[in-house]
Amino acid sequence: MSGEFLEASMQYFGISPWESEVIYEIFGERFRVQQHELAEPEPGFVSTLYISVPLEFNEEFFKWFEHRRWDKVKAIFKEMKRRRGRGNALKIEISFNGIPVIGFVLDVDDRSWFDNALEKLDFVSELLPFQLSSVNIPHQVSKVIYIFDVETRKWKLHTLFASEKKFNLVNNVWKPVI
Repeated sequence: MSGEFLEASMQYFGISPWESEVIYEIFGERFRVQQHELAEPEPGFVSTLYISVPLEFNEEFFKWFEHRRWDKVKAIFKEMKRRRGRGNALKIEISFNGIPVIGFVLDVDDRSWFDNALEKLDFVSELLPFQLSSVNIPHQVSKVIYIFDVETRKWKLHTLFASEKKFNLVNNVWKPVI
């Protein structure tokens, strides 16, 4: 990575000034951060946070960003969930802008599952090459979205975009969304 700062973005609603400042400072150590406060909440949530990272999601990112700094990101997200209590009060979406774009949607209502999902997020980078090379995956994938499945306690592929079409994973088969 060069000495020039890449641009990350942060959009949010219902996030306290303290929370947004802490997140801004953590990411600001490595990126030039554009922030934007949203005018309306996402339906069903008190607070939403969208972060776009201008790098690929892989082990090299975590080495460059530094694991200690990533642990701070997870800690602030956990604190945000703790402050909001049970229920779908908080939704966090993080996307990494490689090829393909890798996105994570964290909207688990139970705090312990929320924390568990955060701890497991960085390990998805180890599985990603295998999951994206599956024969079942459509060609020309441009974006992949993971959700945390509390039943299996794993991050699972949920949605992908390929050849300008949207697909959802249903019973281990990619079905086009019409």
